[in-house]
Amino acid sequence: MAQPAAVPVGVAVTAVRQASLREHNLALVLRQIATAERPPSRADLATATGLTRATVSALVDDLITGRLLTEVAPMPRSGAGRPAVGLTLAGHGPAGLGLEINVDYLAAVLVDLAGTVRHRAVRRVDLRPVPPAEALALVGELITEAGAEADRQDLALAGTALAVPGLVTATGLVRLAPNLGWRDVDVPALLGGHPVLGGRGLGVDNEANLAALGELHAGPPDCGNFIYISGEVGIGAGIVLHGTLFRGARGWSGELGHVPVHPEGRPCRCGGRGCLEQYAGQEAILTAARLADPPAVGTGPATVGTDPSRDPPAIRTPGAAVARLVEAATREDPTANRALVEAATALGVAVAGVINLLDVDTVVLGGVYAPLARWLAPTVEAEIRQRVLTAAWSPVTVRAALLGGDAAALGAAGSVVRTVLEQPARWLGRAGR
Repeated sequence: MAQPAAVPVGVAVTAVRQASLREHNLALVLRQIATAERPPSRADLATATGLTRATVSALVDDLITGRLLTEVAPMPRSGAGRPAVGLTLAGHGPAGLGLEINVDYLAAVLVDLAGTVRHRAVRRVDLRPVPPAEALALVGELITEAGAEADRQDLALAGTALAVPGLVTATGLVRLAPNLGWRDVDVPALLGGHPVLGGRGLGVDNEANLAALGELHAGPPDCGNFIYISGEVGIGAGIVLHGTLFRGARGWSGELGHVPVHPEGRPCRCGGRGCLEQYAGQEAILTAARLADPPAVGTGPATVGTDPSRDPPAIRTPGAAVARLVEAATREDPTANRALVEAATALGVAVAGVINLLDVDTVVLGGVYAPLARWLAPTVEAEIRQRVLTAAWSPVTVRAALLGGDAAALGAAGSVVRTVLEQPARWLGRAGR
């Protein structure tokens, strides 16, 4: 029988608290169920975890009472005895609310513990002329709608995360969002007191980072090194290395849109010149394709701010413009195709530099790039083959995002859900169990 390892003299030994052990075991059991190919039984869990059946049964009972698990019909069995009752993540329990605020739209997605989208809302509105407090008031309206929908579906809001196209600190302060015109905006202070949030706080992160996290958990198990590129009016990037989001020393990595591709080129909103977004951003592509929407004249949402005399922001339909671009490219319109090739060339130049530095093996095209990937990917791949030193031995895959245009909001909601799955004891404590 193996002898226990000796503890070096002078090293303190800390006993594991019973509460800590329970927290660990709750997470262990829940993780087994969340990743199982079929609903496991209590006996299956005992075998997989090494815990006793009595311990597993007690933990499962707590998780069911806390609305984290539910029992499903027994699995068929070939041997003697009664079939075992299976266990799966509960569809009526905690849910995560993911929000996104971007230059020309707002989005909200409510996702349950099993990852099913239970509510989705998108509002098209040009937010560039709108002060931050008023823009966040519009986000508050989406929170109110999502909260009402959660109540209707008997879901408990576990938390909320907001995706923003800019530099975000760990406290949720938006240092700079150039395309929105924001600087030093304290988002949690302006929005965190919303009654639907119930004092649970508000997570805020860069939209490309959250989209990359969503793509990481939606993708295949071996997709752990990639750059996610969020193509909107601006261009952001989320970098995933060895299955972990790379944030940089100060948490501000991924500003791909402000990598210069023509150093003496077009002026950018950031104050620089020749930035990638001026050649491959949504508006740049639509303008080059002669499909950009004219400035809208009309009304936006009825309640925009506190000043009723102020005209609300005009509604735009960038989704419709991108749809027209897809249609034009499909029928091989020369102007549209030329605009896409020019954008993809600039994008490929910037991406090749990232690959030379970080050696990622996959480029994921998200945002408006996702429906355009069919036309963008070949040129991006050609630039990579020409410019990446290791391309001949280590080919790089360029593909559309699996989550499409909802990636940032879904990634935000998913970050809340994963917190519950990783720390179920905290949820049970909030629920009084």
